[in-house]
Amino acid sequence: MTAEELREKCFQAKEFSTEILEWIQKENLWNIWVPKAFGGLEFSLTKGLEKLKELAKIDGSLGWTITLCSGANFFIGNLQKEVAKEIFSQKNVCFGGSGGAFGTAEKIGNKYRINGTWRYATGSKYLSHFTLNANILQNGKPVINQDGTPYIRSFVLPKNKVEIIEDWNAMGLRATVTHSFHVDQVECHEKYSFLYTKTYLPQALYQINFGTFADLTLWVNYLGMATHFVENLTFHFPQLNTKSLQQVVNTTNQQLFEAAYQVENQLNNNLPITQSSIDNIHQKAVKSVREITREIIQIYPYTGIRGSSIDHAVNQLFRDYFTGTQHPIFTKKQ
Repeated sequence: MTAEELREKCFQAKEFSTEILEWIQKENLWNIWVPKAFGGLEFSLTKGLEKLKELAKIDGSLGWTITLCSGANFFIGNLQKEVAKEIFSQKNVCFGGSGGAFGTAEKIGNKYRINGTWRYATGSKYLSHFTLNANILQNGKPVINQDGTPYIRSFVLPKNKVEIIEDWNAMGLRATVTHSFHVDQVECHEKYSFLYTKTYLPQALYQINFGTFADLTLWVNYLGMATHFVENLTFHFPQLNTKSLQQVVNTTNQQLFEAAYQVENQLNNNLPITQSSIDNIHQKAVKSVREITREIIQIYPYTGIRGSSIDHAVNQLFRDYFTGTQHPIFTKKQ
């Protein structure tokens, strides 16, 4: 399908159609970051970001869902090799879940008993497996790290172990179906648990700091949506001056890919990414998204009654962008 065909089929969708999901699977987009040995595309960091930008520019929900779900499939690097092989030998593997530690996992022998309700699982209805973070219990008591913080592990559960709670009611990104999910007394072998900080695959990409990976992949979504927003304004509202917004979008594109190339070069040369570099990328990302947001807020009211009509593309773009920017990575006080 062409970009215009995809955009038309995604417009105002509350869920992706079977046709869209089959296209995603055919293009193998859930597996942007998965090694070729496991059936993935094994894109480099910068090539993957270019693809995510392209998808977000087509449609906010399309880009966001593929970003978050391919980002969850990225956890293949954190799984023990036999587990990765077991899961990714299945058809149409699509991970997704929640980054919050909203539940518990009690250690019982070589298993964990998981309970809780997790919010904001992007792609919930499209997933084959759910990922979650849980506070670890032992003998009914929380396990504590040496620094006094709760000990948290991540888990992968097949979708039949999870109950989806259909509560996604945001104004935008509707087709991401970012519902909550509930897990009740589910026993999970310890081999299906993992830590973000421990990797089993040797590829350079999996050595990236996960916070930096998240920053870059979300940042590129805002860039893609903003790029589409500018194009839409130029076409439908030629009387508006979009120069300032276009300049901010251009600057963002340059900053983002300069940061990505730098990270990629460091990874490929086995050079450590310092904490100052991690912090710098995050701060640049947050600042640039705030600048885009400011420009959109300034110009959007002048789209008039057409811009306030839910059947106009610029209205969906506005709603999708502002829903996406509520992600906690980009709303935490700096």
